[in-house]
Amino acid sequence: MNLDKLKTTDGLDLAGKRVLVRADLNVPAKNGVVTDATRLARVVPGLKDLANRGARVIVLSHFGRPKDGPDKENSLAPVAAELGKLAGLPVSLAPDCVGEAADKAVSSLGNGGIIVLENTRFHKGEEKNDPEFAGALAALGDLFVNDAFSAAHRAHASTEGLARLLPAYAGPLMMEEINALRTALEQPKRPVAAVVGGAKVSTKIPVLTNLSAKVDKLIIGGGMANTFLLAGGVEIGKSLAEPDLVETAREIMHAAKSRSCEIVLPQDVVVAARFEAGAPSRTVATIDVPKDEMILDVGPKTVAHYVDVLSRCETLLWNGPLGAFEIAPFGEGTFALARAAAERTKRGTLVSVAGGGDTVAALNAAGVTDDFTYVSSAGGAFLEWLEGRELPGVIALAR
Repeated sequence: MNLDKLKTTDGLDLAGKRVLVRADLNVPAKNGVVTDATRLARVVPGLKDLANRGARVIVLSHFGRPKDGPDKENSLAPVAAELGKLAGLPVSLAPDCVGEAADKAVSSLGNGGIIVLENTRFHKGEEKNDPEFAGALAALGDLFVNDAFSAAHRAHASTEGLARLLPAYAGPLMMEEINALRTALEQPKRPVAAVVGGAKVSTKIPVLTNLSAKVDKLIIGGGMANTFLLAGGVEIGKSLAEPDLVETAREIMHAAKSRSCEIVLPQDVVVAARFEAGAPSRTVATIDVPKDEMILDVGPKTVAHYVDVLSRCETLLWNGPLGAFEIAPFGEGTFALARAAAERTKRGTLVSVAGGGDTVAALNAAGVTDDFTYVSSAGGAFLEWLEGRELPGVIALAR
């Protein structure tokens, strides 16, 4: 896949053109109210740019997981309304994404107007990437812009199928995501450090394997670090771990060593007898974890060591927390390292790229999201890119 072949709409005359934009409007909502509009805010500039250039902007997106066709709970109605507020422009909702209702709604759209078509997943042809369904979508537009990197790992009709049928372009948010990841993985300033955390090694074996071949320092945190400690013969008490993956952890460590990648593990940890808010906790050396307690965060010596590792690196890629950050006081290790990375980024001495749902939540909790070089709004697609996999939605654009 030659990413240099990706095209954007820059310089195109779009006046009067029907531009189908695949966005990711799948945001948290409750009782018909959007509860987190972060993802919507990021797609707004691209939509407004198209509208300001006279395009007739037709937005496609999935929402939720509808099972048997249209249902009120998974309607994009509240999302379209919130999108209009953020854009400061009228944004209407078509009652369907294909067929007579969609065609009528698009036909009535004027130059510079924005309309959201109803949930693409109300039709089974979307997830099946059905050519007939993709054709029905394509009939509504003159060109296609994919601005949903977060959905690009799915070969669906509105992500991959449409790119085969219309002149296809990458949107600004798509390009932001791709360029940030290329900067961190393909064209990085070295040395490169990666922080990979989370609960289980099993969910991130491909990530660890791929990154060990690309980065110089691989900092492992969260519950997955416990499995690596076990692999090194360290007793971890009642801590979360995957004993059946100890040999896999050893293989990853051996492969990393052969590639001159240093795996960095905790030196001290915060332990408690119970995993609950306010539970009595203390810091112990990694080799001194009591049998009746569990590791829930990294300790101050570990944080200091991690900060020292980062001080000698030029690029940081971060996916996953170092501890159970959702419950106080077990987020302090993650927050401290995040603040240190943010401070270096602000000084211009570190390129920092982060992504993944828990990672974004942790950076938000630490108050440093805006200080990182780039924080991805993608989830599964970000993870698959870290695994070294090609994303169908991106391949289709680069074809």
